[in-house]
Amino acid sequence: MLMRSLAGIPFLLATLFATVPANAVASDCLAMAQGPGLVQPAAYAPTALQADQVQLTFVGHATFVIESPGGVRIATDYDGYAGDVLPDVVTMNHAHSSHYTDNPDPAIKHVLRGWGEDGQPAQHNLTVGDVRIRNVTTDIRGGMTGRRDDANSIFIFEVAGLCIGHLGHLHHELTPQHVGLIGRLDVVLVPVDGGYTMAQASMMNVLKDLKARLVIPMHFFGPTTLSRFISNASADFEVEMAASPVTIVSASSLPQRPKLLVLPGH
Repeated sequence: MLMRSLAGIPFLLATLFATVPANAVASDCLAMAQGPGLVQPAAYAPTALQADQVQLTFVGHATFVIESPGGVRIATDYDGYAGDVLPDVVTMNHAHSSHYTDNPDPAIKHVLRGWGEDGQPAQHNLTVGDVRIRNVTTDIRGGMTGRRDDANSIFIFEVAGLCIGHLGHLHHELTPQHVGLIGRLDVVLVPVDGGYTMAQASMMNVLKDLKARLVIPMHFFGPTTLSRFISNASADFEVEMAASPVTIVSASSLPQRPKLLVLPGH
């Protein structure tokens, strides 16, 4: 089934690039994966970043602070709190209020909502400093309002030769079209709660489709749910339990075998 899904990707990629303006920056995430290596956990030290390094800090729930070599700071699924950092960019999703805020700090330069207005999907494709940010929309269950089309976004951050994907509040497995639009992901930030988003077995299918070499779980609420996901993932992933919520990654330091890197938090 996966091979059938991947067979349509060249056509989808051709369609995608046909719609990109001539002056748009080409997406590195739609290229082939890069070389092997190791993950290097590190203390928070933004000035220590090299040109090929990206710092990830797990703030909690579904919020990470992503810091680029050029000092751009991005907070994912921002609900108004990103630790002691004022981000340059925030991304948000609409499934629950813990994933967005209606009142972001006015000093934040770029507020990227993962849902659109008037029935139109959100479309983001911008460059901030040394980071390119784009999104691929997915649907969410809407409780009393039923399913809502395109109300969640998978945000993709292209920085320092890495392609980092944050799955947001993903509620369904990906179609071949989603996989084609996302392209290569080196690092995936994945919700593993098993219920509020979707069953862990289904989320594992998503990870198999995306084929990232570094997976960092989020949105797990507590140790029981996290332990269950680790148990499910251990057949396919090397597992590393980090002591720090901060890690530094680079394209040359990606693990040879797919790795599940568990950062402390919930």
